[in-house]
Amino acid sequence: MKSKLSLLFCFVLVFCSSAFTQVSDDAPAVRLSTPEEIKSEFDSVPCKNGDRLKSVKALFEKMGANPEEIAVEKIKGVENVVIRKAAANGSTEKIVVGAHYDKTPNGCGAIDNWTGVVTVAHIYRAVKDLPLKKNIVFVAFGQEEKGLLGSSAMAGAIKKEEVAEYCAMINIDSLGLGRPQVADNMSNKKLIDFTENLAKEMNVPFAHGPIAGGDSDSTSFNRKKIPALTILGMTNDWQKILHTSNDNPSKVNHESVYLGYRLALALLLRVDAADCQAFREENGKK
Repeated sequence: MKSKLSLLFCFVLVFCSSAFTQVSDDAPAVRLSTPEEIKSEFDSVPCKNGDRLKSVKALFEKMGANPEEIAVEKIKGVENVVIRKAAANGSTEKIVVGAHYDKTPNGCGAIDNWTGVVTVAHIYRAVKDLPLKKNIVFVAFGQEEKGLLGSSAMAGAIKKEEVAEYCAMINIDSLGLGRPQVADNMSNKKLIDFTENLAKEMNVPFAHGPIAGGDSDSTSFNRKKIPALTILGMTNDWQKILHTSNDNPSKVNHESVYLGYRLALALLLRVDAADCQAFREENGKK
C-alpha cells in the first residue's frame, strides 16, 4: 500500500504534470525539474564538511551557472556561496533564497541540509532566464550549525537604509522526511499564511512544523526586520535522524524534497509579483 505522502505526491504530479509552465502569457516558460532529476542529486552526497563548498559550486554549475557568476563571499570568517540574479526592470528590490550547506560532525547531512542546497540550486535553474521583477539572491550559507553564522553575517552586512529593499527571505532547511511544512517559530506570520494558501491552491500537502528549541537561517533575517520563513519537511521522529549518523542518503524521501521544491519555487514567483512591503508586520513583529 502506498503511503499517504506518496498518494499526495502522485496527485500533485498529475495535477502539475508539465515539465514547463508559464509565469504569465508574455513570459518565457519556467524550466521545472522532474522528480527523477531531484532524486539523482542524492546518488552522491558530500559527507565531509571540507567537500561541501566545492560541491555546492559544482551543483550550481550543473544547473547552468557560469563559474564567474558564483561568488564565495567571506564575511567575518564565514564563506557563503552566492549568485545574484538582476531584476529585469532595474529595480533595487530583492528576495533572498537560501539554505545552509554545512553539516554536523555526524552523518552525511543528506537531510540536513543537502536537501536544502539541492532545492535552491534547482530553483535557480528554473528562474535563471526569466525576466523577474526583483533581484534574486541565491545563497548557500556556511556555518549554520555553529550558530547561524553565515546568515547572520549576510543579514548583518545589510545597511539600515537598505532593509526596505529586501522584500522577503525564503529558507529551505531539512526537507526529505515528510510533507512540506513551515516552521512557525522561525517564520514571518504573513509569509506563513501566504504559503499555506498557496499550498492549498496548488494541492500540495502542507503542515505547520514548529521545532521546539530549533532555529535556522530565516531567524537572522527576521531579526533584521526582513520578512523570512523556513520551509522544511519533517516527521515526528526527526530527532532520530538529524545530527546523527542516520542522516544519510538512504533516509531521503525524494517525494518530500520534490514537493518542497515545487512549493518553494511557486512561493518565490508569487513573492516576486507581490508588493515588496506586503509581508512586513506591524509593530515590529515577525
